[in-house]
Amino acid sequence: MDQEKGLLGSRRSSVGAILGSTVHHGFRGLLHAMIRWPSVPSGDQLRPTAWLDGLRGFAAFLVYFHHNQAWAHLHHSQNQWFENAWGFNGEYWLSAFHGIRMFFSGGHYAVATFFVISGYVLSTSILRKIHRGDYDGLARNLSSALFRRWIRLFLPVLGTTFLWMTSWHALGWCVRPFIKQENYAAELAKWFSEVKNYMFIYDKNPFPWLYWNLHTWSIPFEFRGSLAIYTVTLGLASATKTARIFCSLALMFYFMCMVEAWYLSFFLAGMLICDLDLMAEANDLPRPLEAFRQKVKPYKVAFYTGCLVVSVLLGGVPLANDNFEQFKTEPLWGYIAFLKPAPLKQHKWFYLFWAAILLVISVPRIPWLKAFFKSRFCQYLGRVSYSLYLVHGPLIWTVGNIVYQVVGFEKDGENDSFWNLLPLPKGGPMGFEPAFWIAQLVVMPATFWVANIVTVTMDEPSVRLAKWAFDQTKA
Repeated sequence: MDQEKGLLGSRRSSVGAILGSTVHHGFRGLLHAMIRWPSVPSGDQLRPTAWLDGLRGFAAFLVYFHHNQAWAHLHHSQNQWFENAWGFNGEYWLSAFHGIRMFFSGGHYAVATFFVISGYVLSTSILRKIHRGDYDGLARNLSSALFRRWIRLFLPVLGTTFLWMTSWHALGWCVRPFIKQENYAAELAKWFSEVKNYMFIYDKNPFPWLYWNLHTWSIPFEFRGSLAIYTVTLGLASATKTARIFCSLALMFYFMCMVEAWYLSFFLAGMLICDLDLMAEANDLPRPLEAFRQKVKPYKVAFYTGCLVVSVLLGGVPLANDNFEQFKTEPLWGYIAFLKPAPLKQHKWFYLFWAAILLVISVPRIPWLKAFFKSRFCQYLGRVSYSLYLVHGPLIWTVGNIVYQVVGFEKDGENDSFWNLLPLPKGGPMGFEPAFWIAQLVVMPATFWVANIVTVTMDEPSVRLAKWAFDQTKA
């Protein structure tokens, strides 16, 4: 017995030493990257749409927290309590309360925001040329953007999943919930078979899951949405501004309410917001919209703060499952369940559509919020956002899985020998446990450290490679 206690104490000391070293070096690297990141501008150096980069980065941060909270609370499916409405089945968790829930289950709200931001950013340069009547420049812009988009989006996915898959066989490990193939050749064949379908835009699979990183399901939607932006802007290049607005609205209605292509509505919404912003910048809004803008102007901050509040509330739509009958019984949400378009199988995307639109509309019109997203912190998050999105899953399944068990979070029937080696308090409201937040002293620096590496070695090089490849093909 004494020998067992001595062994356990020795293991706890070893684990404590390793975690302490990781915290020290991880936070040093993270703070150095955030403060000294050479390509993060500040102040007047920022471009006018820098707030969108910060918003994208903060949204990626929400995805990180959503998935970490869900993984730590898998025991007895506690994570579903985050994702159901506050008060569902008599459960009143603070982390599920309106607004607060965004920081615990805001991942889909973040993805919806990604799509609207992408629609805005991808169309900005194109729409500026349309507004100026620069059709030669428009053709060059579309040619370059279309050529480069596939490379820019998919190369980082291919690189990270290939290395992740290879590590299972090179290092002789495989983490839950994955099962590796019997040998590397079989794993490589499976990987190739899946990625070729994953990148095919006409694949009939409604959700393009990639086995080695399920969180990358949104990337093929990003590519399809990009193609929709390029196609619609080209098709409406010679249309009047009023026709362009109505055609955009009609397409959004079609994709959301008539066919199962809800994600395209998000991209087109971002494009329409950008178009209206450019019209407002040039004092060229259609008369009814200009009259509305002038009427709201004296109360602009209050009005758009209200839009922000509605956005955050809608962004908290229950995510536990796609059972619409259950959704109709969720407290408060049942009153607006009838609004969901009949063809839409995943009801949450209808409410997230409006949440993301209101968020992107309101942020630049609320000075303090715009300043926050232009801060160095959010600009850093924006710079590493794509890499953070790609690597946070593998880091949860490796570092996170170990750390959460070490501090005492349980896995149903899967507790390893290091479970509860350093038991930390898990009292208080679910999601606010000291054990979870202390665990972040290890998990977060490790995740951002890897995200920094992937940004420098895969993400940014893919952008340069795409530009280089396009330049090589030009006549």
